[in-house]
Amino acid sequence: MVKGMIRSKLYRVTLVGCFFFLSIGLGAAPLEVGAPKDARRRLIAVAEGYRGTPYRYGGLQSTGIDCSGLVYMSFYTALHVSVPRTVRELYQWVDPVPRSKLQIGDLVFFNTTGTVSHVGIYVGDNQFIHAASDGPTTGVIYSSLDESYWKNAFVGAGRAIPSAEWLGLLLSLGASSSWGTVGTQGPFRGVAFQAGIEYDLSIFSFTLRPGLEGRFEWDQGLGVVRFPVTLSLGLTDQLQIFAGPTLSFGDATVRENSADRRYTAGGGFWGTVGLLWNPISFRAGDGRLSLFMEGEWQSYVSDRALAPDWSADLAASLRLSAGFLYRWGV
Repeated sequence: MVKGMIRSKLYRVTLVGCFFFLSIGLGAAPLEVGAPKDARRRLIAVAEGYRGTPYRYGGLQSTGIDCSGLVYMSFYTALHVSVPRTVRELYQWVDPVPRSKLQIGDLVFFNTTGTVSHVGIYVGDNQFIHAASDGPTTGVIYSSLDESYWKNAFVGAGRAIPSAEWLGLLLSLGASSSWGTVGTQGPFRGVAFQAGIEYDLSIFSFTLRPGLEGRFEWDQGLGVVRFPVTLSLGLTDQLQIFAGPTLSFGDATVRENSADRRYTAGGGFWGTVGLLWNPISFRAGDGRLSLFMEGEWQSYVSDRALAPDWSADLAASLRLSAGFLYRWGV
């Protein structure tokens, strides 16, 4: 029994630690600006100001600049923000966008060395501006996506400034596994699946994303199946709070000291209240795949005839989980 409790605690500490260390150094999600069209025009204007600048690896000045340096300085000068400095980091940072939906100010990426190694800024009409290191002309120049070399090297495009044509809607699908808390036996508690829709009301650097989410949760530890329907509010690209009513089916039971302690699901709007944190995200297809951690408080009330037991009550109501969330814009 003692060994099982120790293994359970080690499991939880290890999982939380992995998320913490993996999240260190990862950049924020793409930018939020209040006037996307104007921001895109300013970005292009700054980039064009570097036209004719010689190529210099690692350069960030008008006397010499490289491809990711051109992107970095264009964003920094035009929008007063710092973006990832390397091509690989930029590729992971931006929101994926199909070539058919490119807009001025989007970033285009190329494989010139066996991996993603070159980036440019799309300026319209299948043209992009970039700092070329090889070829008949080097330095900051215009090139065409239709040129055979760039057409064959093209690996994808990404968006760092919201589209002026974007509806502001974000759809998401997720799956997670929950683990035991104080008073539960064993590390595994259950699984959950979720689907949601959010509307992006972000203004300048402030993120505000109200949404609606539905879930299916199987709680093996408590012996119930739940269907929460929650209202959510994204406060940053990585942080979201949610709350709403929950339908709970089954006899909610926590086994404590070889005895069954029964619970009744609480009613009302506050059936589920929680916090979701997704510090790690990667581009995948036309969206982003995130690893997330979640703390969820579910309203379960013990039988009044039972003696108080804080660890069992905590185990019944607190659900900690980790999983994957895929989000894409429409």
